[in-house]
Amino acid sequence: MSLELVRVDDRYIHGQVVVGWGRALGADTILLVDDAVSRSPWEQELYRIGVPPEIQLEFTSVAEASQRLAYLANSSKRAIVLLGDVHTLERLCCSAPVIRRVNIGGLHQAPGRKERLPYVFLSDEEALVLRRLRDSGIEVVAQDLPTARAVPVDELL
Repeated sequence: MSLELVRVDDRYIHGQVVVGWGRALGADTILLVDDAVSRSPWEQELYRIGVPPEIQLEFTSVAEASQRLAYLANSSKRAIVLLGDVHTLERLCCSAPVIRRVNIGGLHQAPGRKERLPYVFLSDEEALVLRRLRDSGIEVVAQDLPTARAVPVDELL
């Protein structure tokens, strides 16, 4: 399988993703799944600035992503899939059975959220979404960098 990483990170493209994960996994494709960004050429251009030319950056809506993921899972490409929030993750997991493991990489402080790890803040509802994903058979871990310990979702709930 070539879906090397499915990651929820509200910052999308930044050093931890491109350098930390991208290099460690040998990624040649990043698929950013976000309905609004997929319709916004100027936002796409901003994200392209942070990605080296040897990595292909693609943008897609949640509705279109399941087909793209099916292709990537069976290709020789080494792909990282990025999402900005757990609700989008849940929508995608429901339509893309190729997703078997997800990484919570960075969800920052916001109203209603509690700190679960220094880089993961979750509301009670977001924690419930992650619990549902876990209960459906998807492995859910929090891990900011590939060299850090993967924290099982049960330790966050």
